Amino acid sequence: MTEMVYGAVPVRDGEPILPKWWRTIDKWAMSCILLLFAVGMLLGLAASPPLAAKNGFDSFHYVQRQAVFGVLAVIAMVLTSMMTPVMVRRLAIVGFLVSFVALALLPFFGTDFGKGAVRWYSMGFASFQPSEFLKPGFVVVAAWMMAAALEINGPPGKTWSFALCISIVLMLALQPDFGQACLVLFGWGVMYFVAGAPLVLLVGMAGLVVLAGTFAYSNSEHFARRIDGFLSPDIDPRTQLGYATDAIREGGLFGVGVGEGQVKWSLPDAHTDFIIAVAAEEYGLILVMCVIALYAVIVVRSLLRLVRERDPFIRLAGTGLACMFGVQAMINMGVAVRLLPAKGMTLPFVSYGGSSVIASGIAVGMLLAFTRTRPQGQISDLLGRSRAR
Repeated sequence: MTEMVYGAVPVRDGEPILPKWWRTIDKWAMSCILLLFAVGMLLGLAASPPLAAKNGFDSFHYVQRQAVFGVLAVIAMVLTSMMTPVMVRRLAIVGFLVSFVALALLPFFGTDFGKGAVRWYSMGFASFQPSEFLKPGFVVVAAWMMAAALEINGPPGKTWSFALCISIVLMLALQPDFGQACLVLFGWGVMYFVAGAPLVLLVGMAGLVVLAGTFAYSNSEHFARRIDGFLSPDIDPRTQLGYATDAIREGGLFGVGVGEGQVKWSLPDAHTDFIIAVAAEEYGLILVMCVIALYAVIVVRSLLRLVRERDPFIRLAGTGLACMFGVQAMINMGVAVRLLPAKGMTLPFVSYGGSSVIASGIAVGMLLAFTRTRPQGQISDLLGRSRAR
């Protein structure tokens, strides 16, 4: 009956999983993701040898580790993208619960690795950052709650999701990790807006964020130091922002040449948070614009495919994942060019880091699963029939 009312595309009964996955996946978005990982490996070859030498490792120690993380991330992305939306939701619930508990226990068992913020668990051979895995799980869980609230006599899912969001934001702010806290709040806000939130309420929330920022500035030395450094008209050339700004300026349009950059010898986070500065110095604005274009294609294509989706859960979850993915990239690059205060946030698939790369693989795998072509009519078809009647 549903197909008679809404229409459907033919379903190929008995079609093997792999051919069906290849036929329905967004190949452009997946290709852009793989290209981002390739760019990350290329920049890792340039940025990580100085750190490896400093720590007494082989020159390509971190590149080899990144390759292993990348292979795991691609496998996770492909396997997750093959799942149905129901399976993705179940995976997200389990992953969210585990990450939430791990985040809550960070103050007792976590470490800061000398960076002033307790964000990681040290496992000896590697580290684990719960917030990276928490983000995609939270987006899907919050979308599930909001979608349930849209049903007749449904639960107060929007209220539940808001309470969950605030609890996560508070735990992240206490680390302190204001960048991830803002990203989680942004992802929830986008989904809440798509779910039909009143504009007045969103404006009021923005005002509360400003008040919370003012309070954090007055009571957190870590937060105040970063804001003061951002607002200062002069850049201390011995700071990370100073080194990154000089590197981007020196790179110009075509860069100083492969291996000729100097910023990687000065920046302790050249292979992670400031990887785009290495790209700008050695390869110039051309490569930076290519990286921006890859992120834009992934986000825009995903949103265009989600616009045609009728299932509110898929539409909300996919929108939250796509927007959070794109905004994280914008924040990372915005910090490097001093458009935003320092956040300590990685560039998805490009920056070094096991938690970041693997969590990004899971997140985009969920996004690819939600944007796959499914046997359903489009919203525009449904609206057209309604007008005809």
